[in-house]
Amino acid sequence: MSRKPLLIRKARPFRYSSAKMKHDNPKNKVLWAGRLGEKPDGEAFAFQSSINVDRRLVFQDIEGSRAHVAMLGARGILSAGTAAALEAELVNIAGEIRAGKLVIDEGAEDIHSFIEGILTERLGDAGRSVHAGRSRNDQVALDVRLYLKRRVPEIEGRIGEAIGTLLDVAERHTESVMPGYTHLQRAQCVTLGFHLCAWAAALGRDRLRFADALIRLDECPLGAGALAGSSLPLDRERTAEALGFSGPTLNAMDSVADRDFALELAADCAITQTHLSRFCEDIAIWAAEEFRFIDLAEAWSTGSSIMPQKKNPDFAELIRGKAGRAAGNMVTLFTVVKGLPYAYNKDLQEDKEALFDSLDTVDACLRMFRGMIASARFDTERMAAASTGGFLEATDAAEYLVRKGLPFRKAHEAAALLVRDAIAAGKDSIASLSLAELQSRSPLFEEDLYAVLSPLACASARRLTGGPAPEEVRRQIAALRKFTR
Repeated sequence: MSRKPLLIRKARPFRYSSAKMKHDNPKNKVLWAGRLGEKPDGEAFAFQSSINVDRRLVFQDIEGSRAHVAMLGARGILSAGTAAALEAELVNIAGEIRAGKLVIDEGAEDIHSFIEGILTERLGDAGRSVHAGRSRNDQVALDVRLYLKRRVPEIEGRIGEAIGTLLDVAERHTESVMPGYTHLQRAQCVTLGFHLCAWAAALGRDRLRFADALIRLDECPLGAGALAGSSLPLDRERTAEALGFSGPTLNAMDSVADRDFALELAADCAITQTHLSRFCEDIAIWAAEEFRFIDLAEAWSTGSSIMPQKKNPDFAELIRGKAGRAAGNMVTLFTVVKGLPYAYNKDLQEDKEALFDSLDTVDACLRMFRGMIASARFDTERMAAASTGGFLEATDAAEYLVRKGLPFRKAHEAAALLVRDAIAAGKDSIASLSLAELQSRSPLFEEDLYAVLSPLACASARRLTGGPAPEEVRRQIAALRKFTR
């Protein structure tokens, strides 16, 4: 029986969606239209447009414009009536956008042009007055900073929630013994609570980094203009205070050239995502059949399209994979900025997409990580069994001799020889050797050694600050709780 040939549809070529500009419509008129006799249309216009990225700044743009208009009115640059009309219309526009009555036009060049176009369409010359003493250079710098002043505390909160979940689980496992690893080889006995506190400590540093970044971006660039301020009698201190900044930026040129806040936050996101990636690497290993330390909830796992038995830690793997995305965004931003002459350049338009993507990625991964950990079950019996054998107590045997007065290097050698003796005898722990066998390597070994070589005893003996002893882990949990508030 002959088969009909498959119909292969020709793929449609990609086209920018922006239509040809209609310059007679105030909503579509570009803000720089006066100088150039010809303007880019269609595909070229869409290429340099940023509306699809900066549309999320719409309410920050309106907020900044309201503060600017109020200042212009107070300084007599605009009449009281014009300032009041602009203020009222900006409030209306914000309300209409929230209610879905006004849709952001994706054919606009950017969010600033869209808002000013609406004002001009509705208020005529009053709308054309809103940009006095302002450039899109300081305007976009302001909008992004305002956005970050809201967004960064949200990320801090997500980190705090993840830390809280880790500590809640750690609190239940301060005495749940497990192997600690170096080089992916069993090293020393620790506890699950201790291991989770290590993750929480890393996230605590991440939260501090985000909080610290907020300090440096808390300056208002509005009034810096294109790069040299304005000859109009603006009041930069007033707008900075009205918008909740600690004060205006110091230097107008630096105000529009500066993207340190974007670089810093992109780096913060990359570090946080790298931490999550490392945690999820542990989880993926623990979930393997060879370990089975963790049982991820079915809601946080996926199956296989071909192998019916599979239960894959896909969420952990995806979080791990997205670390590359955050690192890539960081490199993108540093590469964009590194060769730019000082003041504003169009290249800086590339800052937002990479930064926004990193913030969105970290936010989503923190939420996924928290849910995955909160619902996971840990096989403490299997962890304890993995802590017996493998000579995890070797360091403790050496330190026993140190406490007896033997120099550490000699104690280390004696313990190493005991490991060799046990392997030769087909045994898997120093504790399985007889006292006579122990004393063949050092007469300082006595019967009380066996009491300090059990997995929990080894972990409990490390009660120094930062150690895995249960009482010390409980102290760490209490100290790390500060990052959850």
